[in-house]
Amino acid sequence: MKNFVLYTTAFMLLPLGMFAQQSLSLNDAIGIALKNSLEIQIAKNTQSVNTINNHYGIAGGLPTVNAALNNTQQLTNLNQDLSNGTSINRNGVYANNTTANVSGSMVLYNGQRIVTTKKRLEELQKLSQTQLNSVVQGVIANVMLRYYAVVQQQKFVATLEKSLEVSKQKLTVIETRRSVGMSNDADYLQAQLDVNAQTQAIQNQKLVIDQAKTDLLRTLTQKPDDVISVSDSIVVDKALQWESIKPNILKNPDIQAAEQQIVISQLLEKETIARQLPTVSLNAGVNYSRNQSGAGFTLLNQVYGPLIGVSVTMPLYTGSVNKRQEQIAKINTQTASLQRETIIQNYQANATKAWQSYQNALKQLDIEQKNFELSDKLLTLTMTRFQLGQATIVDVKLAQQTYENAGYRLNNLSYAAKLAEVNIKQLAYLLM
Repeated sequence: MKNFVLYTTAFMLLPLGMFAQQSLSLNDAIGIALKNSLEIQIAKNTQSVNTINNHYGIAGGLPTVNAALNNTQQLTNLNQDLSNGTSINRNGVYANNTTANVSGSMVLYNGQRIVTTKKRLEELQKLSQTQLNSVVQGVIANVMLRYYAVVQQQKFVATLEKSLEVSKQKLTVIETRRSVGMSNDADYLQAQLDVNAQTQAIQNQKLVIDQAKTDLLRTLTQKPDDVISVSDSIVVDKALQWESIKPNILKNPDIQAAEQQIVISQLLEKETIARQLPTVSLNAGVNYSRNQSGAGFTLLNQVYGPLIGVSVTMPLYTGSVNKRQEQIAKINTQTASLQRETIIQNYQANATKAWQSYQNALKQLDIEQKNFELSDKLLTLTMTRFQLGQATIVDVKLAQQTYENAGYRLNNLSYAAKLAEVNIKQLAYLLM
């Protein structure tokens, strides 16, 4: 969580309106996403709920106290024949019945179910924190991939723009030759078509960049039409070591959450077993009762005083519900264990594939960088020879295509290497 704090603090220090004035760095983007992410806010709310629920009162370990008050007014017709021969016959007799009590109850023993429930609530709180860490990691990884996608597309534009400059130079040379009758119209038209085609390609690529920026803004929970400027390059971390990454995969929050879920299932199993054991409760309270009548044998009856007692309840037969719930709880524990093993296998396989992609990209990256530099030199040399009349327009076009293709391959390979790096670090819990 250290980087989480750093990213968020960095964002809080950003000046207002920075998007319109300065370029957006990766750390800035991550800080904004961590602050605004709706997924993180939802995960935090879940954590808050589980923190509130982690209390002895929720587990049933604290006494419950209730108060009740009842007051009934009556108007009745009274007809009584008493054993001493007296008869009472009255209409419209007023009567009042008032009862009040304060009672409390506390469980003394219920098969350790309260203790087990409290432990389960603690595990649920830990689980929500682990799930929050997983969400934070996912947000960071998503921002990085969206951010570098913008960088990747901008690098494509840079390659196309240089090729366009060569096409314009080529057109200028042909126009000069044509003016003195040393070039034909076909070369001029072809050169003009090349300039127009590359101008359109750049325009289309700028649309791709705008859409990539919109995806980035969506990830940052910003307005899709906000103006941002990204000026960066893709730098791949080449210092990763598989031997140190492999054991770290087990620290991934999703795997930790799966392990915590096993503990929760085991505690639920114990709670289910405890329901079949006796429950001993201590009961205490104060009662008050007052009955008053305007006529009759009893004119006033008032009772009040404290009470205390112990109650024991034992489930003798519940239609085999408790036994079946115990069986289901055991199966759920087994399922949680199987789910953990499945997650571990999937994450190890995904990490292995990401490592293979990372290694493959690194091996090709240096070669592709040299190829791009060579294609740049070839383009410059071919253009120089064309200006000297030693190369044709076809030679220049082929050199441009070689340069553009090398640029595309280099950018795609750089992004693929970065994608593999981010995936490895996310799986190995190294992004935070």
